[in-house]
Amino acid sequence: MSKKQDDSIIQEFRMASRKYSDASIFMHEAIARKAGLSGTDHKYLGLILQHKELTAGDIAKLTGLTTGAVTGLIDRLEKKNLLKRKLTKDDRRKVIIVPNTENSMKLLQPFFSELQQKTTGLLASFSEKEIQVIQRYFVEATSLMEETTISLNSK
Repeated sequence: MSKKQDDSIIQEFRMASRKYSDASIFMHEAIARKAGLSGTDHKYLGLILQHKELTAGDIAKLTGLTTGAVTGLIDRLEKKNLLKRKLTKDDRRKVIIVPNTENSMKLLQPFFSELQQKTTGLLASFSEKEIQVIQRYFVEATSLMEETTISLNSK
């Protein structure tokens, strides 16, 4: 393959990746609106749901948000009964954030069930080897984005 063909393939890939990223943002914004959340609250709720419990400091570290912004996020999600604050026994000043997975799933699952079915159908059209390549790309690209985020947040 020539350098020109390589460059063209990479440019096409970057365009497809950009379109995928944009479509993902627009879809999650639409889901958030239908669920009565802001787009950022929806995405941060998804992050919180990946943990059994976290502190506000953990959320700030994971997201790069200020502690004030995290407090606002927690307040909004708690008001919707999507998480709760729990005091620790050792240090009553320390608050643990516990996601309400059941309520969160009741709220969000209706918006994702059709998408999950369609995604499963799409994946069925790929070979196991192709899925492994796609998964490897997502895992490694995610790692690069996380590194970039950490770098930007530390400056």
